Amino acid sequence: MTDRIDDIANRMVVEGKGILAADESSATIKKRFDGISLESTEDNRRDYREMLFRADGMKDYVSGVILFDETLRQKAADGTPLVQLITDAGAVPGIKVDAGAKPLAGHPGETVTEGLDGLRERLAEYHDLGARFAKWRAVISIGDGRPSWTCIKANSHALARYAALCQQAGIVPIVEPEVMMDGADAVHDIDTCFDISVWAQNTLFDELFEAGVNLEGTILKPNMVVPAQNCKKAASVEEVAEKTVRCLKATVPAAVPGIAFLSGGQASIDATAHLSAMNAMFDLPWKLTYSYGRALQADALDAWGGKQANVAAGQAAFNHRVQMNAAAATGKWSAELEKQAA
Repeated sequence: MTDRIDDIANRMVVEGKGILAADESSATIKKRFDGISLESTEDNRRDYREMLFRADGMKDYVSGVILFDETLRQKAADGTPLVQLITDAGAVPGIKVDAGAKPLAGHPGETVTEGLDGLRERLAEYHDLGARFAKWRAVISIGDGRPSWTCIKANSHALARYAALCQQAGIVPIVEPEVMMDGADAVHDIDTCFDISVWAQNTLFDELFEAGVNLEGTILKPNMVVPAQNCKKAASVEEVAEKTVRCLKATVPAAVPGIAFLSGGQASIDATAHLSAMNAMFDLPWKLTYSYGRALQADALDAWGGKQANVAAGQAAFNHRVQMNAAAATGKWSAELEKQAA
């Protein structure tokens, strides 16, 4: 089983491809659909995901897809399981398994991710449904007195317990300790983000070791080291790349096969530029790739607009973004390439 998990993990971070995060909850996808004045029905959600999964870019640039529970069970309009569309494109189907970030008792403004109860049984079912990796997201916020040690420790421990259960079920765990980029300007510049990210990731890998998790069969999905969105002190692409890689070198064992960054609310172009700079500037022991949601989907969603007549336009927008991020995953993206391929 260990060799098999290692093999899946390596397929997920194969060079020149990345992971599509299509695991938006029903509440989140409703907000996205509200932006294009589309009702969030089961059929509309299916049609949107089917449009993405049938796009040509899936075959060339996507190594895995994170799904929501509903999507894992859905079939395309012609009756083909959506999981089959993903595997036919050569990508690995995955599943979000956490139950969301809930208030952490005794620590106002902080959360702990729940969902461990019954997870063993759910993972067995998800494996039967075709999922071969899973994702669990922890949320770390920066603010006055935040994060606390309790928050870092509780979330890291939950991630480790989840990861151990995944591997026992033959499923690769993606561990996601996200330091949010929406903190207050006064306490959340890029250096603060660096310090908290190092703290969170060091604690996580301590917990993974203590839980007996096989790192060769584990993927890290971290935030990039960036200042808060409303921080007045901007950071250059090179500074983000340098500080992010320095954080990884200080925290991530070389046994981990790959790191798939979340976009974390960055603009699509920014997320692409930062990833490319890291791959171009440094020789690293891990594959650095993407696991983006909005940064891959926003343009496609707008181009589609919920209309069948716009499926080709939506797929073209999606193909462009995954192509650009695939170039970034090899350090070959540039603003000129972005314009040429548009």
